[in-house]
Amino acid sequence: MALINCDFFSESLGMQSSITVILPQQTGKDMIGMAGSVKKERYPVLYLLHGLSDDHSIWLRRTSIERYVSALGLAVVMPNAHRSFYTDMQAGGKYFTYISSELPSICQAFFPISGEREDNFIAGLSMGGYGAFKIALSCPQRFCAAASLSGVLDIAIKSPTWPELFDGIFGKDQELTGSKHDLFALADKLAAVPRESRPELFQSCGTEDFLYADNVKFCEHLRRIGYQHEYREKPGTHCWEFWDDTIQDVLKWLPLKK
Repeated sequence: MALINCDFFSESLGMQSSITVILPQQTGKDMIGMAGSVKKERYPVLYLLHGLSDDHSIWLRRTSIERYVSALGLAVVMPNAHRSFYTDMQAGGKYFTYISSELPSICQAFFPISGEREDNFIAGLSMGGYGAFKIALSCPQRFCAAASLSGVLDIAIKSPTWPELFDGIFGKDQELTGSKHDLFALADKLAAVPRESRPELFQSCGTEDFLYADNVKFCEHLRRIGYQHEYREKPGTHCWEFWDDTIQDVLKWLPLKK
């Protein structure tokens, strides 16, 4: 695998930004503890999002994501979205536009990754779980699958938890329920379209996580509206031991072409 730390200018943000990228590498023999991958002109890609207190380096520092993808022929792009909730902020950068639209175009220009919908996936933990579902449900024409690990999935309920943060992101007088920021409402809009036209969803949360009840609520909502998805729960808290284990389940679930 190749590990690339890339700094560049983002027009959406109006500032320099950074990403960490894992790229497949074809090798004549296996590296110790890692398998090489088959050479392709364009690799499928997973955009992997961080949580509220982290940045683009955290998945590499806290998990073995590079080793997990080594045999899959899968590129991984890990962007920095700060404390934006992957939203075009009222008082801050346009991080939804950046992650959902500008960044894929930049990465396709810089690296040998595919722009085809069936090769583009997005996943994240906590705040990043919200971001992954929000972006995929808002842009089903760009992403064929999304995964949330311990995601903040009911922001209308969580808005009193971080009042100053949410005021700066969504606006002080913004009604979140039913808005373009509400995952429940976004799922409702896609539930009636053909399954092949909406992103496949993977949702997982630890049963001791403080977000567990919200995750169960979102799962039950998807089932109620007929949006088929993969839901898994197991013992665990809001911690890296859980996410390191669960990201392996996500990689096995991804609809990668053989």
